[in-house]
Amino acid sequence: MTYCPNGSRRISFIKTDSFMNRLRPAIFFLFSLFVLSASSTLYAAPVQESAPLSLDDAVRIGLEKSRALELARLDRDMAHQKIRETWSRVLPQVTTDLIYTRSVKPSILFFPDIFNGGSGSSFTAIEISADNSASATLNLRQPIFNGSAFAGIRAAGTVRKMSEAAYRNTEAAVITDIKMAYFDALISRDQLKLIEQSIARWEESRRDTRAMFRQGVAADIDTLKAFLSVENLRPELLQAESRVGITMTKLKNAMGVTPDTELRLAGKLELSSAAYPAEIAAAYEEALGQRPDLRQLELQVQAQGEKLSSARAERFPVLSAFGKLESQTAFNDGVKLSQSRWPVSSAVGLQLSMPIFTGFRISSQVEQAKIEQLQSRTRYEDLKANIRAEIEIILSSYRESKKRIEVQSKTITVAERSYRISQLRFREGIGSRLELTDAELQLNKAKTNYLQAVYDYLVTSVRLDKALGRSKATVAKS
Repeated sequence: MTYCPNGSRRISFIKTDSFMNRLRPAIFFLFSLFVLSASSTLYAAPVQESAPLSLDDAVRIGLEKSRALELARLDRDMAHQKIRETWSRVLPQVTTDLIYTRSVKPSILFFPDIFNGGSGSSFTAIEISADNSASATLNLRQPIFNGSAFAGIRAAGTVRKMSEAAYRNTEAAVITDIKMAYFDALISRDQLKLIEQSIARWEESRRDTRAMFRQGVAADIDTLKAFLSVENLRPELLQAESRVGITMTKLKNAMGVTPDTELRLAGKLELSSAAYPAEIAAAYEEALGQRPDLRQLELQVQAQGEKLSSARAERFPVLSAFGKLESQTAFNDGVKLSQSRWPVSSAVGLQLSMPIFTGFRISSQVEQAKIEQLQSRTRYEDLKANIRAEIEIILSSYRESKKRIEVQSKTITVAERSYRISQLRFREGIGSRLELTDAELQLNKAKTNYLQAVYDYLVTSVRLDKALGRSKATVAKS
């Protein structure tokens, strides 16, 4: 502020203008930043939620990403390569040898001096090696009869079928694990919903109790009980939320996806339309024809039989044909390689070899093969007995879960009607707080029991599919 000569006051804006000049770039920067953030918010791509995941989608993804199935696939490829290796024992073998020798000191051969007119009591040393020598040889060998090799080829073919059965068995196990994990995630989600619904009902009851208390209809103890009923469910809610996270983690691991993958389950716990044999005998017969693990052991018995034949064939003679084509040369340092001679020689023939005494090696191998075959047969019969018991137990659990579903579905209807009546009576001041509490507990228990019965039914169905040999990728993708 300054004073004019005439005594009037005049306000000066010099300092203020300089301050605004310094502040103007900062204001422009903040304004630009605001515009950019607003435009990015307006034009940003909307966040896409993950598509709902059905049970068939989970199985399909799991079959594509399963590490256990990839290992089984590699084992199957390994079996194919072993078959090729076994065939090499009866196919022609062609080899070649190229040898060059440089003589540092010449080789000496002693001849009696009788050739030089001597008495033969002394010897004459003669150099027999050149400075340089080389040879090229082509060898051909063709087995004509080898009983052990032919038995090994038959055994390798059986092993290939075993690898196919092992792959199917691993595939069935992967499908079963994914379905079990999927149903675990579903029931944990639905159990969380039941607790949330129970809390919502108690919250509504607490509001009614407060209103009745203000009207002088309910006592102070009723409001406290309503409050405690809600708060006592909080720990169960926390546990249910934790179970949801745990089951989702297990499902992701069973599917072979990364833990940070977002999954939203599209399915719900409901009865399936699959039909199963009513009698144990019919189910057992179906399992004997479909189970890949049983087929794998059956093939293993056959493979052990071929191994026994191969061990016995070691006593038989082996007949092979062979041929040889050879060219060689020798020359001293003063001769060029192009001037050296390369004479060619060839030969063909047959070779017959037969073991006479091998130190009991062959007889020991035969006995080992017999024991291994007996072990495989015993395991095969033991698996059949276990399958029979497994089917009987699972069928019993399947029927029991179906009956529980029928009973609990009727119980839920009655419990819901009982709760509505008790709630109405409590609001009108006719019923007691204890009556309403008991009706809520009965309703929650009925819904929980029904949910558990449906879950047991679905899990038993999955186990029954595996026991009958129905867990296949073709079924899952259909």
